[in-house]
Amino acid sequence: MDFLQYPLALIVTLGVLVTVHEFGHFIIARWSGVSVVRFSVGFGKPLFTWIDKHGTEFVLAMIPLGGYVRMLDEREWEAFASKPPQKISANSYQSLSVYWRIAIALGGPLANFVLAILIYWLLATVGTIGLVPVLADLPADSPAALAGMRSGEEIVAIDGITTESWPQVALALAARMGDSGQLDITTRYPSPNPASQREHTVGIEINDWHRGEESPDLGGSLGIQAATTVLGDILAGSPAERAGLKSGDRIIEVDNQSVGTWSEWVAIVRDSPNQTLAIRVNRAGDERDLSITPGLEIASDGTEYGLVGVMLYVRETQYTGLGALQQGFRETWSKTVLTLNLLKKMVTGLVSTRNLSGPITIAKVAGDYAKSGWIAFTGLLALLSISLGVLNLLPIPVLDGGHILFCLLEILRGKPLSERVQNIGLQLGIFIVSGMMLLAFFNDISRLM
Repeated sequence: MDFLQYPLALIVTLGVLVTVHEFGHFIIARWSGVSVVRFSVGFGKPLFTWIDKHGTEFVLAMIPLGGYVRMLDEREWEAFASKPPQKISANSYQSLSVYWRIAIALGGPLANFVLAILIYWLLATVGTIGLVPVLADLPADSPAALAGMRSGEEIVAIDGITTESWPQVALALAARMGDSGQLDITTRYPSPNPASQREHTVGIEINDWHRGEESPDLGGSLGIQAATTVLGDILAGSPAERAGLKSGDRIIEVDNQSVGTWSEWVAIVRDSPNQTLAIRVNRAGDERDLSITPGLEIASDGTEYGLVGVMLYVRETQYTGLGALQQGFRETWSKTVLTLNLLKKMVTGLVSTRNLSGPITIAKVAGDYAKSGWIAFTGLLALLSISLGVLNLLPIPVLDGGHILFCLLEILRGKPLSERVQNIGLQLGIFIVSGMMLLAFFNDISRLM
């Protein structure tokens, strides 16, 4: 049944994003006094319809790849023959001031940004847990090692942007794709008391960094890899505490066998109750040899396994009150800037257009995030909502940004653009948007193949 999870995740994701976006248009249209004829989520054959007291038809359609809010148009007289002409004119879209029309166009993207703020506020309130960005062994000839970075160090900032988890490191590196200049990375050794640790910043020269590459390995090209065998909290009185292990230690070897992942470390411990293990750890750059004897635990089914009393080195970030709301705004702003920056680089050729994704990739990613839990899935929803808001503000006719562009030109000219010019603009917009959609579908299919 796993294969059903991906289309369901896509339907839920697009359903939420489209409904929120169109509701933004709808609510401002209602405030303006215009007659809203239809509010549709999806295209094609209606699956469900309902008409409210204002005469608006709400539709859930078969193809969940978009939606629209249709307002009364003076050019559709025959569809509303039962209404007096003056009533139609008073409630039509054309009767609105240009500023109301701009507000309606802005309503959809604004609703997407508000959704992102609310999601990030919620996540900041409940708290999120992320793997602390500690470095694994660095290849001796890698740019990171040559610049002076050391294995076992924690990346605390990139270009002055704080990085508390590996996803934040990935986003900070993504912001520099296609750039030339210096990439500044600040590190320190992990410690229970970070304030006591000295930080140092190294500069790595980059030149057209991964320009035009498809699926670039940003961290790998620098020699940066995640260390997943770093110890977090040490339980009091546990075998780990008695062995002298400290928070921030990185397990390197067990009984002269290298250990590269947390799952490998856990498997060895579980299989070794009451057996003394020789371990080598990296502590603040120094290697130390210790020994540990996992305690014996018995599961409910009688299975015996070992336990040492250590946790994976993760960081929980949580805010309260106004701080959570401020974090919601900060997250939304930073990811909006990142999205705009990557779009600009895509247009100028600094970032490959093969990174443009369509519904197939969205379904895959949404399904995978859904498996990881509601926190991961809602975080993805916020990021996609920001992307939808930004894309719709592009000054391309048929998109909200195109409507705003027409309205701004109307303000400058003192009168609307001619229907002929608007139709040419709409045809051009349809061509551009259709081309983007075809490219996204092509990229999706290429990834599958």
